[in-house]
Amino acid sequence: MDSDYKEQIKHIVLDDEQFVRLTMKGQIREALLPWRQVVVRPVLIKSERYLQFSYFTQKQDITKNYRSSEAGAKLDELLALPFHAIAAQCLSETLHVQFSKQGKPVVHRNPTSEAAPRNVDLSHDQRKNLLLAAEQPDAFLQATGIMDVQGKVRPTMQAKFTQINEFLKLLEHTDELQRFESTPVQILDCGCGSAYLAFAAYHYLNAVRHIPARLIGIDVNETLIRKDNQQSAQLGFSDACFQQSAIIDYAPETPPDIVLALHACDTATDEAIFQGIRAGSRLILAAPCCHHQLHEQLHAVAPFAPIFQDGILKKRLADILTDTFRALILRIMGYKTDVVEFIAAEHTDKNLMIRAARRLPHGNAGYVREYLDLKNYWGVTPYLETLLGESFAQVLRQMSLPHL
Repeated sequence: MDSDYKEQIKHIVLDDEQFVRLTMKGQIREALLPWRQVVVRPVLIKSERYLQFSYFTQKQDITKNYRSSEAGAKLDELLALPFHAIAAQCLSETLHVQFSKQGKPVVHRNPTSEAAPRNVDLSHDQRKNLLLAAEQPDAFLQATGIMDVQGKVRPTMQAKFTQINEFLKLLEHTDELQRFESTPVQILDCGCGSAYLAFAAYHYLNAVRHIPARLIGIDVNETLIRKDNQQSAQLGFSDACFQQSAIIDYAPETPPDIVLALHACDTATDEAIFQGIRAGSRLILAAPCCHHQLHEQLHAVAPFAPIFQDGILKKRLADILTDTFRALILRIMGYKTDVVEFIAAEHTDKNLMIRAARRLPHGNAGYVREYLDLKNYWGVTPYLETLLGESFAQVLRQMSLPHL
């Protein structure tokens, strides 16, 4: 029955002795939700137990605390909303609810591991819901020198710790992690460099989310590849390996589920996105670095001629246009795509991330028209279009033909 899972969830959440955490996220099909995610957990305020409801949008977090007598009604309001995935955790087990394509709830239970804490955490301040907590010992953070042996983040590593958490939030907030139907999840890091964010994703999926994952990193720098493989061995990451290869030349044995390209220079970002689109990857996360290819094609077009009088302004225009074309191509190819701030601008001016989840049908006519209008106005051909070749050209032709 539709109401059975709701009663089971309410029974867990309103149990003062056993309840740990409730998470509700994702939307069913195209239903509209006021919140991207809601988290409920017990807290202790002035020696009195409350249930803390944290509501998250893309730009805002709202937290409200309710006594048990008030919480039941608030919980009913949440359970009436069309969330796609619900997890209600108590000390002994976690109740998971997901919905089929027909909208029917599918309920399953996972017993709590023996290593999990046996007491409910009632602390009021959880450090802004960090996915890797700042004062909780973490083997990965300690092994990489970000955290000391006591479990505290080293002062000199605070910026890197913040970046790791922001990256993991951007990954988590796609709401795709709970949608993977088979494991291990295959992660491909293109232009991996030192790979510390890819290592963080591997660690987070395997050790925190308990989603089996495998990582492959590729880079043309042989020295970095050797260093990354040594680091992987030291961390005990048996399913993380690194290979020397140009992004465009790499042929994965298994199609990647998640493709990362974090500050890959110029057209390397396009090549990584191409790898993801070609493989039909579920997730593509690209934080672009420098942009040159489109910059060289741009010429002054009225009324934008004044921008071309100053090199830095032309460069920034090229940056914006390049990432706009990339986002539009992803949308045309069936990816729900947004461009978000990766880390605060004071750390780097390369602080954008293109985040894409494969959820849409190919060839949306509106996106095709926007793409062609923008391309024709500036008289340019984005490199990603060239990489996609005839398959993309065919989509453009089909969707731009007049309907008779």
